[in-house]
Amino acid sequence: MHLKTIIRFSFLLAAVSPFSQTCAQQPLTLWYEQPAAAWTDALPLGNGRLGAMVFGGVGEEHLQLNEETLWNGRPRNYAHPGAVQYLQPIRLLLAEGKQAEAEAMASTYFMGLKDPDDSAYNIQKDAWFKKVRAQEALAAAGYNDTGWPAMQLPTPEGWERTSLMGTDGALWFRTSFEVPAKWLGKNLVLDLGRIRDMDFTYVNGKLVGSDEGISKKRKYIIPATLLKEGKNTVAIQVINFFDKGGFTGVKSGRTLVVYPEGGDVDSAALNNSWKYFIQDDNPPAMPRYEADYQPFGDLYFRFVHGNDYSNYKRSLDLDSALSKISYTVNGVTYDREYFISVPHQCLAMRFTASKPGALSMQALLNTPHRKYVVKKIDAHTLSVSLQVSNGVLKGVGYLYAVTSGGKLTVSDTAISIQQATEADLYFVAATNFKNYKEVSGDPVAACRTALARSQRTPYSAIKAAHVKDYRQLFNSFGFIVPAGKNAALPTNERIRQFNMQDDPSLVSLFVMYSRYLLIASSRPGTQPANLQGIWNDLLTPPWGSKYTTNINLQMNYWPAEVLNLPACTQPLFAMMKELAEVGKKTAQEHYGAPGWVLHHNTDLWRGTAPINASNHGIWVTGGAWLCLHLWEHFQFTQDTAFLREQYPIMRGAAQFFNKFLVKDPKTGYLISTPSNSPEHGGLVAGPTMDHQIIRELFRNTIAAAAVLKTDAAFSDTLKALIPQIAPNTIGKHDQLQEWMEDVDDIKDQHRHISHLWGVFPGADITWKDSALMKAARQSLLYRGDGGTGWSLAWKVNVWARFKDGDHALKMIKNLFTPAINELGYERGGVYNNLFDAHPPFQIDGNFGGASGIAEMLVQSHTGVIELLPALPSELPDGEVKGICARGGFVLDMKWSAGKLQLVKVLSKSGNTCHLKYGSQEIELATKKKGSYTFSGSLK
Repeated sequence: MHLKTIIRFSFLLAAVSPFSQTCAQQPLTLWYEQPAAAWTDALPLGNGRLGAMVFGGVGEEHLQLNEETLWNGRPRNYAHPGAVQYLQPIRLLLAEGKQAEAEAMASTYFMGLKDPDDSAYNIQKDAWFKKVRAQEALAAAGYNDTGWPAMQLPTPEGWERTSLMGTDGALWFRTSFEVPAKWLGKNLVLDLGRIRDMDFTYVNGKLVGSDEGISKKRKYIIPATLLKEGKNTVAIQVINFFDKGGFTGVKSGRTLVVYPEGGDVDSAALNNSWKYFIQDDNPPAMPRYEADYQPFGDLYFRFVHGNDYSNYKRSLDLDSALSKISYTVNGVTYDREYFISVPHQCLAMRFTASKPGALSMQALLNTPHRKYVVKKIDAHTLSVSLQVSNGVLKGVGYLYAVTSGGKLTVSDTAISIQQATEADLYFVAATNFKNYKEVSGDPVAACRTALARSQRTPYSAIKAAHVKDYRQLFNSFGFIVPAGKNAALPTNERIRQFNMQDDPSLVSLFVMYSRYLLIASSRPGTQPANLQGIWNDLLTPPWGSKYTTNINLQMNYWPAEVLNLPACTQPLFAMMKELAEVGKKTAQEHYGAPGWVLHHNTDLWRGTAPINASNHGIWVTGGAWLCLHLWEHFQFTQDTAFLREQYPIMRGAAQFFNKFLVKDPKTGYLISTPSNSPEHGGLVAGPTMDHQIIRELFRNTIAAAAVLKTDAAFSDTLKALIPQIAPNTIGKHDQLQEWMEDVDDIKDQHRHISHLWGVFPGADITWKDSALMKAARQSLLYRGDGGTGWSLAWKVNVWARFKDGDHALKMIKNLFTPAINELGYERGGVYNNLFDAHPPFQIDGNFGGASGIAEMLVQSHTGVIELLPALPSELPDGEVKGICARGGFVLDMKWSAGKLQLVKVLSKSGNTCHLKYGSQEIELATKKKGSYTFSGSLK
């Protein structure tokens, strides 16, 4: 029976909370019994601007460092002048069904500008390539390679992980294999697996094959006439112009083998250790559409006590944002503590020994950038200065040390500490970046200013200020479920053994860790969290570690409002203001339209033009999607001053689509063309996702104008357009169509579920239209339950909106799959440090997964606050404090045996509150800052 009670009262309840204090008291720690063996084992620290990954080694400690504004590239124009003249021809080709021709035209004339220009690059490349190919003598069978170093092949992550960070160009590799007498007279197959990017392969000095392409497997036939009994020489020139280089192997099956043509049963494995020689590591700079986020450097500590230790523990305390290392060597206990402070803008480190005078170590600064200088500043300070390649940015870092007892000396290479009992070190860093248009900053002055703050303050006071500042954000929310028997295990073991019966509290730890990561990578006044938050150790990181705006950047901020971190959204909104400025030029040059537009990627320099390839780079709704975050922030906070400030950005995005939408000759509807359903299906006219986003943009812009009592005429224009936009359509397989045409393949399990945007994060499709909701659900069933990290995370949210908590939890279980399988290959899931694996690491899966868990507990996108709408059966008991709902409400909830027990509602703005739990509904008028508590039956 449906019961709806209208309650008209407003009162402030007693201050005594009906909730336990366990939300604040639950242990929130990632911990391990061994140092990190890989970057994705290390523990992340950050203050929004500085980042560090803590490895926790004993004989040698390593902290990998980042500074958020260190990118390659430079301020420049990204929009393609005159591209608009090809807009209508591209539209006509798509209308005629000539997709390939439209993509070819768009590829030539409609993409954004690269840096450097292609034509100049090609001239330089041809000259360089001719030079390096002229040295075939290195392939000779008798060439003396004894002085060459060795490399273990294959290198699945590229030769960058084998001490060749940042190396592009031409490298030679040499090895040999034995030919038995029985193989003589036969052609042999040389199987090399994948090679990035180009290879020229020789056997006994003769070229046997050459190919280009990072996804192609290399198999070459060695003619019998080239072979001899016994030792035969293989020499391979690998040419890599950019990004990862070398032999990347294959995920399954054998590679680097030789066998007779016609069968591989009788085979010989090539030696895994190959000699190599860097022939030329200075190729011309590759033209790039956008810039890459760069690592800053590395801080190493080398300890005199050696590596024979016991009682080891490495941890990250989420409650205080402190990382700690503890171990014992020769009866002495050594402790380390690290944190990155917002108030003091430094990485602070304390080292202690339980025995006086037992602490002796060296501190060294390094960086993967080629152009750098390490030098002594004064008797306590070492510095590193660096210049990025193919860019204008410079970085400076200062390392300052003080000790208790012992002797401290500084040289031009290291800080040495001898026979101390305690040592405090502080690292600060800055670049010459000022904003996306200006690079006149003074990093030395910035470092001196930051270091002076730390030098004047005791370590204990710096730590206290850090913890206080951090907890103001972190303690706004708490989430607990009962701890199972595995909750006491080290975190890597909890991941490996995860199941809900033995460790349901890994779910709550994951949510709190995701909040920690957002606080650590996105603070007011900083850059937004990028594809990897703020943490990156590669000069050529995956996807540039930039901002992908067709899902990934937005997903980073899905949990911010609902999990009570609204302050962390400020960097996103600051970026949007800049994107709207740059996006005006792109709108004009590419579409002849007013307002602003953003395609599927951006970077530090705020590029907004189409990039990469026309079959997925021409996607026009990135800015419109970002505008949803503006409206959501207002919905959750009811901050009218914020909305008034941001309304012009929403209006500008809507202005663009008012001009951009055109009438489809087949249906008469307004459609988005040219565009695509992100990374799926190529360049098309009328993708469903675009229309969902544009409708929602128009609705939200109208609603914002109404709140602000402004812009009535423009609102009327948008109201008239909304019903003319192509609607969501149910196809022949009972699915929600992804495109205008009913061409969905039910066997297609593509990672993107773009046409379900209207279910989540949008609200274009809700249970108010059950037919569309069921069609969307059918589409997701066809897509399947597999996927990589962020894709699984998106599915968690959508299944929660379908109110299927058990299926949503199934996606969480898949998300918690160990990212490294039994054979050592990566897959979607989580790494040992709970970083999300795409793979490789992408932080959006952490944020999206946390958002999905929140959607299981509270939903408010329809104007009604639904409590426990998708509670999984395997989470029957729990408690949440500080979860937020639209309308300006903050909720505490407790449930037991799968049933709501209590809910407390804080009204921040005094709006009417509509609560729903199961069949129970109430509506109450509230007072600003009023607090209201209800039983599980909403009494």
